[in-house]
Amino acid sequence: MSQVLPGSRVVHPIERESFRRLRSRLDTSHFPPLTRAVVERVIHSAADLEYANDLVTDELALERAHAALHAGAPVVVDVEMVAAGITRRDTVCRLRDARSGPGLTRSAHAVRLAYEEVGPGALWVIGCAPTALEELLTLDAAPVLVIGLPVGFVGAAESKAALRESGLPAVSNVSEKGGSAVAAAALNALLYQPVSVSEEKS
Repeated sequence: MSQVLPGSRVVHPIERESFRRLRSRLDTSHFPPLTRAVVERVIHSAADLEYANDLVTDELALERAHAALHAGAPVVVDVEMVAAGITRRDTVCRLRDARSGPGLTRSAHAVRLAYEEVGPGALWVIGCAPTALEELLTLDAAPVLVIGLPVGFVGAAESKAALRESGLPAVSNVSEKGGSAVAAAALNALLYQPVSVSEEKS
């Protein structure tokens, strides 16, 4: 693993050692490049090797999202915890401005407000609220990518299943686990890869 990643990102020795240990316990070499990057960084963020079998990704969708991200497409997050985990990139989070109402959670309202701000073509990173993901699926948001990894026993797995059924370009997982850290990690995986990564061999 290179010590310096695109944009002069210096990788701390602890991180390098963590990835070395991850790869010693799990063979990720069969994944295509961007899928591998997402899977490894999600696993690294949670110290949970089961994500290798739990995550659902599509390399072509990741390639398109990677290009859009590095071309400056907006990034929308559902909560500030996700925003805090995304490094080297400004994000849009409207949760502070949102209000709940009859049949509408605060998280869902925040998604509506964010869409009004950014319009189509954004990358959406949802790591907390299943209702945020559910609301996004009702909008004609035309996202470049939806990283849908909300966590919880109520609605999380179901909202992620609905995301996959929608046909939208997405990163999701099958189980109820997820959360802000893993959602941010999936986005960071795309941020940290050089623009030419999709043209390189794994």
